[in-house]
Amino acid sequence: MTTTLIDRVRHRLAGAGIEMTPAVVANAVRSEAGGVLADSDVLEALQVLRQEFLGAGPLDPLLADPGTTDVLVTAPDQVWVDGATGLRRTAVTFPDEDAVRRLAQRLAVAAGRRLDDACPCVDGWLPGSGVRLHAVLPPIAERTCLSLRVLRPATHDLDALRRLGTFDGEIAEVLRGIVRRRLAFLVIGGTGSGKTSLLSALLGCVPAGERIVCVEDAGELRPGHPQFVRLVARPANVEGAGEITVRQLVREALRMRPDRIVVGEVRGAEVRELLTSLNTGHEGGAGTLHANSPAEVPARLEALGALGGLGVRALHSQVAAALRLVLHMRRDGNTRHLNEIGAFTRTGNGIAVRPVWTREHGWHERELLC
Repeated sequence: MTTTLIDRVRHRLAGAGIEMTPAVVANAVRSEAGGVLADSDVLEALQVLRQEFLGAGPLDPLLADPGTTDVLVTAPDQVWVDGATGLRRTAVTFPDEDAVRRLAQRLAVAAGRRLDDACPCVDGWLPGSGVRLHAVLPPIAERTCLSLRVLRPATHDLDALRRLGTFDGEIAEVLRGIVRRRLAFLVIGGTGSGKTSLLSALLGCVPAGERIVCVEDAGELRPGHPQFVRLVARPANVEGAGEITVRQLVREALRMRPDRIVVGEVRGAEVRELLTSLNTGHEGGAGTLHANSPAEVPARLEALGALGGLGVRALHSQVAAALRLVLHMRRDGNTRHLNEIGAFTRTGNGIAVRPVWTREHGWHERELLC
């Protein structure tokens, strides 16, 4: 009987065209129940429907856990979370494949996106939550796959990262010196390696009299700085209009009297504008970049520069003049640490990154920081 009630209420709410608040769901359950069902059946139906129509449904408790970085649904009975303790399977389940699909489609609508047979993949941000949504429907995937990335504001300072074992006291002073001397740098590493946390901590070391203008895809950086201005990119709406790209915002940042320009993550053609800004009087800029090692950074920048119309020789010249250092963050199991500091140097073929310090071997060429 409860299943029948849930189906009736589901159809009623699906065609209501109104905001799904707890009160709306409760009224629909009471109306459809008609006083015939036991109180326990009504309460069970209300709990199931609230999960289906409100928030992220049964995934809400997982997203609310401060240790969660990712929630991954690969099947109705396979819900995984990633966080401080690594990837693990949870006890959360969905009734069936349709329930996962309905949740994915509802979240897509909340993100201003479309998810159906004609558009079976979606990527977007859930409003006001700091959660990035990605979903894929069959037949592109065997089952509906839902991925939710939780972006936690990066609020640690250098002392906090030192206490967490990210680096020791000597390297903490070196990092402060990099900021104080206005050496432009990139923080690199894989997903979840702590790039944003380190960048935020370093920005907190910028003198209070300097103005930082930061461009991000999402508002992750939270440095303890009195003159930190954030510009956040905006995706297009469901009609394909209204997009504001990171590349556009880098240009806007140049007009906002910045002392330092920061790009939260360099991932496309905006690398051209960033390098231009760092070569026109804005010293001490920074950004993060996905790369597996410092040695791979030149090739990664070449690929991004091509998107912005920069040839290899032009890019190498811009990088050599604009950027000084690479800070490589690495995640080993449940720990994140600064693994290497490298310096950009010119070579006969363009540019390369030479190791200055590594976690394993210590100092290689400390004079490169002088």
